[in-house]
Amino acid sequence: MSAPLLEVVGLSKGFPIRGGLFGAVRGEVKAVNDVNFKLAKGEVFGLAGESGSGKSTIARMILGLTELSAGAILFEGVDLSLNANAAARGRAVQMVFQNPGSSLNPRRSIGQSIAVPLVARGLRAAEMGTRITRLLDMVQLPSAFRDRYPHELSGGQKQRVAIARALAVEPRLIVLDEPTSALDVSVQAKIIELLMELGGSLGLTYIFISHDLSLMRNFASRIGILYLGRLVEIGATRALFETPAHPYTQSLLAAIPVISAAEEALKPKVDVVEGEIPSPANQPPGCAFHTRCPRAFAPCARTMPAFTDLGEGHSARCHLLSSPAP
Repeated sequence: MSAPLLEVVGLSKGFPIRGGLFGAVRGEVKAVNDVNFKLAKGEVFGLAGESGSGKSTIARMILGLTELSAGAILFEGVDLSLNANAAARGRAVQMVFQNPGSSLNPRRSIGQSIAVPLVARGLRAAEMGTRITRLLDMVQLPSAFRDRYPHELSGGQKQRVAIARALAVEPRLIVLDEPTSALDVSVQAKIIELLMELGGSLGLTYIFISHDLSLMRNFASRIGILYLGRLVEIGATRALFETPAHPYTQSLLAAIPVISAAEEALKPKVDVVEGEIPSPANQPPGCAFHTRCPRAFAPCARTMPAFTDLGEGHSARCHLLSSPAP
């Protein structure tokens, strides 16, 4: 197996809880806890889970927008978490944010927004216009859009501009943080199609963060399921959809809306879990999911289960896989 493009090792992030007159630390929010995964070049890796599961915090740590509490982020063996490698990170990794409207400066034209990373790279003024036109063409927008402003564009057009801006520095890894959640369903499909085309033609690697597993099914090659800051299952997309091993994964798949009896027949026959994800500041002991799991038994409340290897890169963290409930 070739060396991974990106390797996340023991990634953890805690945010202090302060209170009182002098802001003393009174606790910690454990947003991400000992997360490990690898990405091969050209892969689309999905990170899925409910709000509060740690998806966006992981993305921000990979981008260097949030400091790590522990662990390492290795890009071709180089630790991006070290300050000395900040410039290399900016060239290698870019991000497309959830809301295209808020990620674009309303006072700048589209051309000016795309030019910002080009200026940072030291591109000569004589080459700027040609490069902006080429980037707009790559995301299937006319060159005339360079003179428009964000308020003149639709949501899908704004997201295409955000993608063009991310491509400006010729990154090798792009983190997509819920890139289609603010868009209509028909527009979502077009953006995903565009990302797939760009990934193939430019050799891009993606981390696709979303709560929408139905989108991931046709886009991601592997998926990691997050619950309260921990990975609970990881494997090839087909394996997760056809043989989900963790009760949380099964519940997420059971909650996917379908439009036909054939699709309904493929869903896991389990109850959708009730209630909300526990507070990261007050996590349950043992397996954090046991407070909502319909199949929880005694060990679940006492100890954190280790990952069980299910073969072919598929593994899950659940006591039921090693010691079935009585």
